Amino acid sequence: MKRNNRNAFHKRFQFLTSLLLITFSTSGCSWLVPLIFIGEHKEKVPAEFDKLHGMKTAVVVWADQETLFDYPHVRMELSMHITDKMWSSMKNVELVDSRRIEDYVQKNIEMSIDPEKVGHAFDCDMVVYVELLDFQIRDREAPDFVRGKIDAAVSVYDIKADIEAARRYELDEVETVYPEMQSMLFNETNAIIVRKETYEKFAETVARKFYQHEVEL
Repeated sequence: MKRNNRNAFHKRFQFLTSLLLITFSTSGCSWLVPLIFIGEHKEKVPAEFDKLHGMKTAVVVWADQETLFDYPHVRMELSMHITDKMWSSMKNVELVDSRRIEDYVQKNIEMSIDPEKVGHAFDCDMVVYVELLDFQIRDREAPDFVRGKIDAAVSVYDIKADIEAARRYELDEVETVYPEMQSMLFNETNAIIVRKETYEKFAETVARKFYQHEVEL
């Protein structure tokens, strides 16, 4: 009797399996893809510049006077965010405290446009120089809304390189927008959120230039 029950169950199972296969194959769905291929897919991206390992490095941010008038601490804030992102993923890089760099630049304003001299002042091997080309938190086209936008040129100065060797490396520009789809109504809470998320997104994009990382496909 038990054997008959097992045979009956086996036949029902085969029937249901066949029915499911027919249904999915004719519906154009991807249900037949093996489970090993289903889920999150990530791709490894090599570092755009991989020569910071083992180097004492300073992250120097430049901003124009108009931006500094509205956001007087933006240089240090962005430098701290970038440095933090780099430090968390690059344990063998010695990074100069962004507060020390800002204090030095405040006392020597001309140094904000001379990353090599900043590098020498802190006995660095490398300087990551971030030039803000565009910076906004309040949406210029709609003042009642907030939408973060940071565009920047990024380069690396090899402070210890021989005079005849390459000393400056230009990297791809960084363009960051938050939120991506549309602006948010301006209020104190939204302004704080947009500024924080824009900084985080921008800093991560810059930091990832210097180490291998993964991106979702």
